[in-house]
Amino acid sequence: MIIETKSVSKKVDTSNGELTILHAIDLAIKAGESVAIVGASGSGKSTLLSLLAGLDTASSGQVLIDNVNIGDLDEEQRAKVRADKVGFIFQSFLLIPSLTALENVMLPAELAGRKDAEHQAKELLATVGLSERLTHYPNQLSGGEQQRVAIARAFIGTPKILFADEPTGNLDSGTGSKVEALLFELNREFNTTLVVVTHDQQLATRCERVFEMDAGQLTERAEHVA
Repeated sequence: MIIETKSVSKKVDTSNGELTILHAIDLAIKAGESVAIVGASGSGKSTLLSLLAGLDTASSGQVLIDNVNIGDLDEEQRAKVRADKVGFIFQSFLLIPSLTALENVMLPAELAGRKDAEHQAKELLATVGLSERLTHYPNQLSGGEQQRVAIARAFIGTPKILFADEPTGNLDSGTGSKVEALLFELNREFNTTLVVVTHDQQLATRCERVFEMDAGQLTERAEHVA
């Protein structure tokens, strides 16, 4: 299993006392699988994604990434796991406005000290159909183009796991469908484990497995066929 949780719970203190966001979540995902997590706003989907990605820590239970219990790591060690194994795609793209498309994609590889950053970034931008947009800044790109830049950036580290939080949420349906197709194409090409949090049932049903989050409880949808 590349991702595994064992009785993971998340609690936070509020003015009204302790609030349990996640209740004893057990989850196991194999390398190369595509998995969707669906549910209403406030059900705990994004909280679970943050725990799986090592962006937050569980109140109890274990989160294992590639057989490493990230709850045993300090923040610097968790950051290294993210840098080595994980890519992210967000609904809001999170591109750096002052950098071109090429520079945005190159940035993670440059920070990792890789000498082939520019070559690989150009190859990935070609893969996502943006060879003609290398020198364009985010504000010169459409929403769909910005999301494709974000996808290329996520894949430059050839991550073992790609976490996508509402990756088509800010896109129209036509553009969203193209971005979906690209995600699954890259998932197959790189054998990257894909974990998608989404409200989009069409996107969810393209995944091999679908989990439903309801009031902090996670259940797998039965008889789902991708």
